[in-house]
Amino acid sequence: MLRPNRRGGAVAASAFPSDLGGGEPLIVVRDLRRTYAVGPDRVAALAGVSVTVERGAFIAVMGPSGSGKSTFMNVLGCLDRPDGGEYRLDGEDVGHADPDSLAAVRNRKIGFVFQSFHLLPRLTARANVELPMVYGGIPRAERVRRAAAALEAVGLGDRWHHRPAQLSGGQQQRVAIARALVNRPLLLLADEPTGALDSRTTREIMELLRDLNRGGLTIVLVTHEAEVAAYAGRVLTFRDGRLAGDAPPADAAGAAVPG
Repeated sequence: MLRPNRRGGAVAASAFPSDLGGGEPLIVVRDLRRTYAVGPDRVAALAGVSVTVERGAFIAVMGPSGSGKSTFMNVLGCLDRPDGGEYRLDGEDVGHADPDSLAAVRNRKIGFVFQSFHLLPRLTARANVELPMVYGGIPRAERVRRAAAALEAVGLGDRWHHRPAQLSGGQQQRVAIARALVNRPLLLLADEPTGALDSRTTREIMELLRDLNRGGLTIVLVTHEAEVAAYAGRVLTFRDGRLAGDAPPADAAGAAVPG
């Protein structure tokens, strides 16, 4: 059973220092709108969403299929641009930035974790973790150092030479988390990060994310599972392209609710 690398009772989040930027919220979304063409019709995936996320928050995003939560996450991740409204990340207006600017923001400020781990099968764990730094032009010696520190921080310091096929699902997700953190982002976006994992491994991954959040990392996580949402401090519920709820999580049976 894997455990996060703990020092002083918490994961070694100090391996990923970030500037919390004072009292300004990390995310400010006002009247966000995104419409798609579906045949002859126009469908409002987001219909005037307004949200503020403070630095260091842990947010869960929930809602049925087609509710707008995935579109919301894509906009937050600078993977999609809204038709209207405002999106400010770390004080910067990124809602209508050009593609090159959005790519730079993603590389500098955002880490991504997905349900499918998206690891390259021929590369070792360390080489997979190094990839964002390769794209960012980081020198090789620094890439190696930071990748090793990232893997150590997620409890895989002795697995750096293993390829994905030699790792369990939980270990592969830890590699993916290390890769998301290695550029020291301000924001971690996690899209169903436990969807392919069993219940025991889900708990391990969520405890790791909780420890990283306690170290100061802002996390926004999409999930269908109340037990996963219970680790967050706040749950945004989407329905029909609108924000239908914004509240602390309800205690879920069997969930290790942070305390």
